Amino acid sequence: MGELLVSRPDVGEFRRRYKWMALGAFLAFCAVCVRLFQLQVVSGADYAAIAHENIVKRVSVATTRGVIRDSFGKILASSRPAYNVYVIPGRAMPSARPKRRNDVESEPDSFGKIVETLRLNPDERTQLEAKMRAACEYDDDHSPCWRPVLVREDLPRDIVAEVKQHQAELAGADIVGSPVRYYPYKNLGAHLLGYVAEIDADTLAKFRPAEDPLPGAPELSAEDRQKLNPLGYEPGDSLGATGVERSWESQLRGQRGWEKRIVDARGRYRTGPEADRLLDGPQSGGSPRRQDPIAGRDLRLTIDIELEQAIEKIMRAHAAGAVVVTEARTGRLLSLYSKPDFDPNDLSGGAGKARVREQFGKMYEDPLRPMLDKTMSGAFQPGSTFKAFSALAALENKIVDPDDHERCDGYVIFGRRIFHCTHVHGRVNMHEAIAQSCNSYFFKLAMQPGMLDDISRIAGQFGLGEKTGLGVNPETAGRIPNRAWYALRYKGQFRIGFTLNTAIGEGDTLVTPLQLALAYAAIGNGGQLWMPELVRAVETSDGSVVQEFPPRMRHQVEVNPANLARVQDGLYGVVNDGGTHAGTAYAVRDPSLEISGKTGTAQTGYVAKEGTSAKMAWYNAQNHAWFASYYPAKNPEISVVVMVEHGGAGPKVAAPLAVEVIREYARLQAVRAGKPEPKNSKPIPENPKPGNHP
Repeated sequence: MGELLVSRPDVGEFRRRYKWMALGAFLAFCAVCVRLFQLQVVSGADYAAIAHENIVKRVSVATTRGVIRDSFGKILASSRPAYNVYVIPGRAMPSARPKRRNDVESEPDSFGKIVETLRLNPDERTQLEAKMRAACEYDDDHSPCWRPVLVREDLPRDIVAEVKQHQAELAGADIVGSPVRYYPYKNLGAHLLGYVAEIDADTLAKFRPAEDPLPGAPELSAEDRQKLNPLGYEPGDSLGATGVERSWESQLRGQRGWEKRIVDARGRYRTGPEADRLLDGPQSGGSPRRQDPIAGRDLRLTIDIELEQAIEKIMRAHAAGAVVVTEARTGRLLSLYSKPDFDPNDLSGGAGKARVREQFGKMYEDPLRPMLDKTMSGAFQPGSTFKAFSALAALENKIVDPDDHERCDGYVIFGRRIFHCTHVHGRVNMHEAIAQSCNSYFFKLAMQPGMLDDISRIAGQFGLGEKTGLGVNPETAGRIPNRAWYALRYKGQFRIGFTLNTAIGEGDTLVTPLQLALAYAAIGNGGQLWMPELVRAVETSDGSVVQEFPPRMRHQVEVNPANLARVQDGLYGVVNDGGTHAGTAYAVRDPSLEISGKTGTAQTGYVAKEGTSAKMAWYNAQNHAWFASYYPAKNPEISVVVMVEHGGAGPKVAAPLAVEVIREYARLQAVRAGKPEPKNSKPIPENPKPGNHP
């Protein structure tokens, strides 16, 4: 018993350790309390704001792209509402989720009803079901099972109404509205207007640097990101791909808005009084729920869409070509027509990505190159339309007396080559050589020393061989070769034959229809070369003018007015000289229209490649048909250039088309001025005589 009352030495040791344990527990408790005080009291407001941000999602509100109108206010491009349907796999098909949650069995599938409502065919149903089951392989809150899947784009309105009417039965299906670019005139003006396309990853990367920069790389500030991406591009956005849509993207795009939405852990939107309380609560800091988008600016073009419609009918019989109509004293473009063309509605994504891929596939396989804007991106030999500049070069350098006559026997022998004329013209002076398009006259003129460089210099003054600066589509400069160019290409072996070909617009000489239209406008207006203008003004949606663009002259061509008048007289004779030595376009002359111009028939020098079909080879071997003109002959208002690609002879093919274009222009001007239509006015035939087709 006594032994039990004796204190054990290990008990004292335990008591000493217990005190330290108690002290440690007390200190830990104090630390927890301090931390709780810091979290709940000191930083409570900050953490409440963070928690609030976790349930509040800022959703972008799409802006409206600016409207494009013609010079008379007709809408050429606008935006229409489109509705896409998205499905959340985990809600539409609970049976596809792993059986790890108690609610899986109680949630019915709405997949069958969704398929029925959206009118999906068996193949589409099978593909969608497989995609949804694959997405729900995992069932955590951030898995693809809870991310919306795009099912169908641009739904018909009856299906949209049905989905919204049966929303309660279509769990997981959601209709999302988005604006889609719409072109009411379809193919008309497709090249000049262009189209919009979804931004690709490479382009987006230029505007939006990686969210997670490389180790050691400086993180961009919000200000720097704004500078890199001033228009606020996000994945899935559309931007102008070609034409006016691309070159005026910064004005047309607008600025998107945003609105705040309450979301749950699975990303589902919540509405109702509780959601309103959270949005308006003290954690919101009084910030607004929504910022409205800012619509893009509208553009008013110089184009006359009614004239463009008439040109489309006039060119209906021909497979490919270009027509340019420009105001002679301002450079404003009334028409830029390129054929073949395309429907920008098919490429702007409204009908779905599959339709876009299908249309691009067809166009890239088309040998007539429908994506090429032949008014400015295509360069062609101008043929005899170029003789006006050769004649002016000879006059400026006093190489020829315009009243002297040269004999045309139908050909010229130079060295071991024979250079052919169209036929035997007899004795002709400069006026007759231009009017009757005598090659022999210009061959002999080109034999004079230094003529190649003289022709190149004069053509360059009229803007040939250099880009016009319109900046709408990729523009080719063409080519006006000089002696130095040939010396480089042929390693110093220059031949006079090069000059003979250049003098009649053949060989290595290349121009665009736009260049030639501006050059002929300069011939007609006394030497004023204007900058081409396509956009007249930037406007707000209510029609107020934000910025207007007046005409700009590039320069005054430095030529003797008397020499220019000589060339003008020859161009007048092309259309108006009759008799036994009639001008090449006299047969299509309209007595009520005083037109000056020049026909051209340009050889292509095409050599068929192996594998080319016989039909396509025959088509490509045909000449290009040209007619370059201005109207009226005195004090011209417009310049018109028609080029029918592989169309044949200029006098027979291009000249009558150009006269039709000028006739339609005169009719429209009379109607708009409230005057009666000209007596010579006649409707454009709906089924014109077919031209060359491959």
